[in-house]
Formats: sequence, structure tokens, C-alpha cells
Amino acid sequence: MSRPTNLRQLRESGWTSKTIKREIHDNFLVELAAGNELFPGILGYDDTVIPEVSLALIAGHDMLFLGEKGQGKSRMMRSLVRFLDPEIPYLDIPGVPIHEDPLQPLTSAAKKFLAEHAEEDVPIAWWKREDRYTERLAPGTKFADIIGEIDPAKLVGGVSMSTEEALHFGLIPRMHRGIFAMNELPELDELVQVGLFNILEERDVQIRGYPVRFDIDVLILFSANPSTYNRSGKVIPQLKDRIGSIIHTHYPLERALGIQILEQESSMDLGGEYPVVIPYFMKELIEQITIQARKSKYIDQQSGVSARFSLANFRAMVASARRRGVILGEKPAVPRISDLGHLYASSLGKLELDLMGSHQMNERQVLDAVIADAISSVFKQYVEEHGLAEIAEIFGRGVKIEVGDLLPSPHYSERLKRVPPVWDKAFEVNASQDAAVRASCVEFVLAGLYAMDKISRGQQHGRINYSFE
Repeated sequence: MSRPTNLRQLRESGWTSKTIKREIHDNFLVELAAGNELFPGILGYDDTVIPEVSLALIAGHDMLFLGEKGQGKSRMMRSLVRFLDPEIPYLDIPGVPIHEDPLQPLTSAAKKFLAEHAEEDVPIAWWKREDRYTERLAPGTKFADIIGEIDPAKLVGGVSMSTEEALHFGLIPRMHRGIFAMNELPELDELVQVGLFNILEERDVQIRGYPVRFDIDVLILFSANPSTYNRSGKVIPQLKDRIGSIIHTHYPLERALGIQILEQESSMDLGGEYPVVIPYFMKELIEQITIQARKSKYIDQQSGVSARFSLANFRAMVASARRRGVILGEKPAVPRISDLGHLYASSLGKLELDLMGSHQMNERQVLDAVIADAISSVFKQYVEEHGLAEIAEIFGRGVKIEVGDLLPSPHYSERLKRVPPVWDKAFEVNASQDAAVRASCVEFVLAGLYAMDKISRGQQHGRINYSFE
């Protein structure tokens, strides 16, 4: 059946009005009863965040997503769009700045148009679900941006200041029957917070104290970092009190889960003319670097270490390997420890140092320490499982090995004529058959042995030499 195009057809179709929260409530329960995946692409929140969001949707609550940066707060907010109807009707008439409910109009302009026209002459258009969500970043946001303002041009034209025709609507009134999200709530000006408090409390809009009110139908979402949200004076108590549910987000609870998120979000094509194959231990290292950063006393943990830190480092590592593959003609290219030497570009600026704990260490030094801790942590895990002697047995006293991100893989094969069988088992890669994989394993073992103080290391002209004494 074709969609109704006028008000009479809409009434005859049996369509009924619903508030935004009732609409989401009903659609959510349908998905829940069907056993469908509620939040596709959201990993690690099945037993923590998602149950709390589910209860908030059923309860009809406005929500605050509270967590450090890079925990998927914005993604969770945007994902709620899927519980809206595919599209809803609205009055398609001139002079009306919002998507009016055809059966329950708010503005005087819409009410006047309906009073003066027959229902078959009242045009209906359809608002798609993806257009019914908007968000705003708090810093710099003014009252007029999200609530509204008196329009001076309309006053010059003779419109009374006390009528709604004098208003210029902000984002929230324009999202009537939709979802509005405000990121970084504590950074919002106090005057704007007061305006939001009024919307949450009374569901109406008041602009500059004039008696012009609209019963706005909108789901309000917020995000905030705990360190600022819980700081006295950053968010007015009345606004905090009106937020229905606080949803606490978190970083991946296990490294394997962090790797799954990394693989899902990296969106890098590893195939093509210059393919890249990544040993699992290199993925473990990238994620472990982030984990160590989240533990480091040199880094401000109140700010957090975003998942974007892992993503940027992963892409930089792959890019370095692919660059080597192109220059040296190696197919596939395989990332090595020496590729992590390029993480300064992808990491610096994403870590906020703890000025009390860093003791005059600069960002590069802190990153070096974090990477070293990550290598030590991952390598010790392999040693515990497979034994240090078997992993390191091919290196003898007096041997010196040079490594570097642009050294050809056969360079390593010349030093390592025989690969112990445990390598293929431990690293789950074909180190005995593929020179590029072997080079990656060699660098991992060398870096791990150095981290355990088993060998010495020197650096010159961008290349590293390991010595077995």
C-alpha cells in the first residue's frame, strides 16, 4: 500500500500518535521478544551496559552515559535510532519549523492551517528514522543553539515579542518527536543547563522568560566523563536529579575482547595488491599497549585511554608493514616489533600525562615505557605456556642480530637457519616456512628476551642490535 499523502488518508489508514518514548518502548519490546540482537556491533557490554540501557528504554527514561573517553558512549546513543519506526508522518505545511504530529499539532501556525483547510487538503510527508537523531558537543554551545532565541528580524517585521512567531527554534524544539544527544554535559554553560532542566522537568520550552511554551516530545541523552560529572559545580543538581538513568560504560574487561573490537573497527583492507598478514601476537601487543597505558602511573587515568588509541596504533603498524612490503617486494608483508617504532605519530597527543606521576618524563619516554611493559607482559605469557628454553633455543652466546622495519625478511633467515617446532605451535604461524613470518617471530622473541634482561640491546641509525653474551 502507498503511504498516505494527506490528513484524511492518514486517519483512514488507522495510524495513531505515540510519544517518542512509547514508540521506542513498543519497538524495543518487539525486538526483545523476538530474541533479536539488540545492539549489533556493540561488543563487551552484554552483561553490563546493555541490560541497564534496556531497562531505561522500557522505563521511558532520559539517559546519561557515564564513562571515560573511547568507551562507545556516542555509539550507544546513536544505536537507539534502530528502535524508532522506519518513518513517521508529519504536517508538510509552510511556516512550521518542526515536524508536527498531524493528529496533535503544537504550534499556532499548524493549528490555524488545520482549522482553515479540509483534511484532504492538508499535505502529509514522512520523516525517516535516521533523520530523527541529532547530537551536539557541549563546549561552545549557547542557549540559542539548542533551545532558541527571539528573532530580531521578525520583531522588525512587526511580530509581537510575546508570540511564538517571534521565535527562532534551536535544535531541541526542531527534534520534536526525535532524539537529542548532548556530549560532554559538564562542559555545558550553566544557563543552558537550566534550559535543559526545564525541558526534562516540564517538557516545555521557555525562551527569555516570555510566556511562549511548547510541550516538546523528545528523548534526551547525555554523555560525560566521571571525573568532570562528579566534580562539584560542573552540573547543576536539579539537572542531575531529572536524568532518569545513569549508564556506566567501561573498557573491554579482557584483552581478547579488545582485539575483537580492534578487528571490527579497524576497517583496513589487509588484502589487495600488497597484502598484510598479522600474527595474533602482534594484535595482542597492540591491545596490550593500550591496557598498559590504562594502568600507567604516568598517564592521567581520569581522562582515560580511548579505544581510538588502539585503532590508530593498529593502522600505523599495518601501514608500516605494507610500506615495507611495497619497497622490498614482500608479499604478504608481516608486521614486526620494529614497526612499533612508528607509533609515536599515532600515539602522541592521545595520552594525557599525569603531571604528578610523570616526574618530568616526556610523552615519548612514557610511550616507550608503556610499549616495553606490553612486550614484557605478552612475551612472559608465551614463556609461561611454552617455556623460555624452547622459544629462545636457537640463539647462542656471541651472536649479534640486527633488526629494523626496512630490513628484508631473508636477512633474518640467514641468522636463523632452523626454526624450532615449538615456534609454529606457540605462535600459531608458519615461521618455519615463511621468511616474513619468521622475521616477525624473531623480533618478538628478541624484544621479549631483552624485556626479561636475558640479552643486551643497542641502537644506531634507526636500527637495533641485540647481543647474546
